[in-house]
Amino acid sequence: MLLEVVHPARESKSIVELGLVDSITVDGNLVTVTLAFPKKRDPLTEYLVGATRAAIIRNSPEGTKVEVKAIVKEQDAPKKKPGLNLGMEEVGNVRHIIGIASGKGGVGKSTVAVNLAVALARLGYKVGLADADVYGPSVPLMTGTEEEIPGAEQVAEDREVFFPIEKYGVKWMSIGYFADPEQALIWRGPMACNALKQMILQVRWGELDFLLVDMPPGTGDIHITLVNDIPMEGAVIVTTPQPVALSDVEKGVSMFRNEHINRKILGLVENMAWFTPEELPDNKYYIFGKDGGAAMTQKYGIPLLGQIPLVQSIREGGDSGEPAALGDRPDGKAFLDLARTLAGMV
Repeated sequence: MLLEVVHPARESKSIVELGLVDSITVDGNLVTVTLAFPKKRDPLTEYLVGATRAAIIRNSPEGTKVEVKAIVKEQDAPKKKPGLNLGMEEVGNVRHIIGIASGKGGVGKSTVAVNLAVALARLGYKVGLADADVYGPSVPLMTGTEEEIPGAEQVAEDREVFFPIEKYGVKWMSIGYFADPEQALIWRGPMACNALKQMILQVRWGELDFLLVDMPPGTGDIHITLVNDIPMEGAVIVTTPQPVALSDVEKGVSMFRNEHINRKILGLVENMAWFTPEELPDNKYYIFGKDGGAAMTQKYGIPLLGQIPLVQSIREGGDSGEPAALGDRPDGKAFLDLARTLAGMV
């Protein structure tokens, strides 16, 4: 069963072929697997641990308990290249790191993040996007890059860096490039947090004006880790006009303004602000309510960065891998206006 677990950065060889399986023990209904890595900071350690656990659960009787451990077999002191400052060097040439957040799922946060990145690139900025939504990575599908696998380079004995996928003038990175689309990522909070930091801090972004971080919905431990460990300048919150979404915006605002986090809220984007049929481009139908996001910005004293209409082409563009921001229709222009507003602020 462990032959199913492959290392994407090692020519898709299994963990068995790579000699990473150090031991397997069975004690009653508990299966314990120890993976041994020859260096301390393999960027995909957490992914391989989760994939191993998932493979065993899929192929074991119901009620089987699984524990997967990761150890370092060689404890030699790490050697690094002269002048290499491990930690933040890969984002050292990024001018603005901005989180794209939402209080709840289903409001189109990833759609806004992808199209905002493309719109900023169309305006001439150097842009990257890190997909931090580990449990539902959608960037590969929305950009038509599902078949791509990022390259990797070993820059020190105990460290690798990844090279992002480039398309539409944007540099993309997502855990979705390494995981099987049909395989759920069975990760506890600390594993997900470590993987996310690696997907941001161990990526060769180069010089960027903007690095957008598509954050998971909600206000959990992943968010706290990201804002504390990543030099994030501020956040953009995405919502829809309906009351159930706006109530969760309040939680997001409270999280970023918490004294232990204290990150600036750059503004709010009201997605699905109205419905416009393609055959009636001048008509607006407020099926989720009207100006709910605008009222929320007044309540909390944050800017309303833009209102994005609900049109069929945005959904079709996301499913086909061609973001709506590439075009010059009203939906594309709405994202360009949003990009101009955000760029003007920072």
